[in-house]
Amino acid sequence: MSSGKDRKNKIADTSDEAFDATYKGKEGRRPRMQLVWRNIILMSLLHIGAVYGFTLIPSAKTLTLIWTALCYVFSGLGVTAGAHRLWSHRSYKASFPLRVFLALGNSMASQNDIYEWARDHRVHHKYSETDADPHNATRGFFFAHVGWLLVRKHPDVKEKGQKLDMSDLEEDKVVMFQRRHSRLSLVVMCFVLPTLVPWWGWGESLKVAAAHMWGNRPYDISINPRENRLVSLSALGEGFHNYHHTFPFDYGASEFGWRLNLTTAFIDLMCFLGLASDRKRVSKEMILARKQRTGNENSKSD
Repeated sequence: MSSGKDRKNKIADTSDEAFDATYKGKEGRRPRMQLVWRNIILMSLLHIGAVYGFTLIPSAKTLTLIWTALCYVFSGLGVTAGAHRLWSHRSYKASFPLRVFLALGNSMASQNDIYEWARDHRVHHKYSETDADPHNATRGFFFAHVGWLLVRKHPDVKEKGQKLDMSDLEEDKVVMFQRRHSRLSLVVMCFVLPTLVPWWGWGESLKVAAAHMWGNRPYDISINPRENRLVSLSALGEGFHNYHHTFPFDYGASEFGWRLNLTTAFIDLMCFLGLASDRKRVSKEMILARKQRTGNENSKSD
């Protein structure tokens, strides 16, 4: 049970977030909405990637699915227990190790840094459903859900946000460290770490699923792996999968050299520098003979 002193501190700490009924929006039309194309593109790619990710679930390893669930919970706590309840509302205190844990989870969630998240949320509470509310629900469901991230903030949001007392967060070393390194922490925690752990930890493939499902089979139609240029582009040359399964010993994993194949270029550079050697290659005659014998005549390999 909280003591009287605890209750008093709680009231004092949150008084700046209390709804301000005195605020009145400026009369007349709202300023013209300005689209932020960088955010629109990034948000679109993230959602396209998420939809594509669902198609890979049947081919993912069990450990990968468990890891995905853990990342979901970890990143969710970084927002709910961290940016929201701890740093926005100061509804409890957290030790340094816990604050670090929650900050890492928040970075994995990729919802801006803690300082910006908390500032926007405090403004949201203080000026709820007015033009000073960053995600004003009176402007429609889409705007309140995601649209507000795709446009410039209303001038009143910026004005009121600058007037808030954020000294508690500015004195928190964890919050300010994350803010100073927000882009790096986002890339590492949201994209690099969740990808590399299953890859290094238990051999999950970064590209096999797509390269086994979509594409053509110019070298051997009796096997499922296919040629997929999109996978080649995104996986540094690992999308020439029909070729690779037909000639697995070829260091280039493709008959086209460096085309959409940064890995081959890297190996060649290492050989040039004397750091690698004995590259195995398939002769053009052998490739042509295999195409004629087992390949799909209607598939283009180039």
